[in-house]
Amino acid sequence: MTEFSLDAVSAAPSPDLLTPDNAMMLFVDHQPQMFFGAASADRAGVINATVGLAKAARVFDVPVVLSTVAAESFSGPILPQLREVFPDHEVVDRTSMNAWEDTALVEAVKATGRRKIVLSGLWTEVCLVLPALSALSQGYEVYVVADASAGVTPAAHEHAMQRMAAAGAVPVTWLQVLLELQRDWARTETYVATTDVVKEHGGAYGLGVFYAQSMINPHAAG
Repeated sequence: MTEFSLDAVSAAPSPDLLTPDNAMMLFVDHQPQMFFGAASADRAGVINATVGLAKAARVFDVPVVLSTVAAESFSGPILPQLREVFPDHEVVDRTSMNAWEDTALVEAVKATGRRKIVLSGLWTEVCLVLPALSALSQGYEVYVVADASAGVTPAAHEHAMQRMAAAGAVPVTWLQVLLELQRDWARTETYVATTDVVKEHGGAYGLGVFYAQSMINPHAAG
């Protein structure tokens, strides 16, 4: 039996972890018409998670690709709260349900130079699962943000998540992504911005951070 030695333990982060230098975020079809049909989760919660995720990208300067489907003819413009986070960012509009079949979108992802895709969108069973499987087949690592995505029914969302996970995608949540990018409260350059996002979008955890900072220790993080 091989003996385990603490001397072999490295303090270096695992290459499996998301970092500001190895990840990009792809937001797919967060649009009014798509939200109308999204019934697998509370829509306000999905919007909150989507905006929290977008602000995480902004805090850590993670490259972002925004995409819509049939924005002018059917689905409507991108979620205004998402557009507010990226007011000047180009939005790739498509006709294809599978975003990965749109050349402009794929080229935009490639241009980031990143191989880890943090993916979110509506609906999970169509506009999320199709590009996820396509990107995985081309060697990308895909992290699917479950709470910033939704399907037409809870079963549709869950089965799509299972299908993606079986193919190698990693299910995550928006707050998990934010904290994985921060990862150390001693990183003072993003500490305040990270805790601000938590306070704005982190629910009870955000209230806890607010309480800790205002009542116990102004530098407490949680």
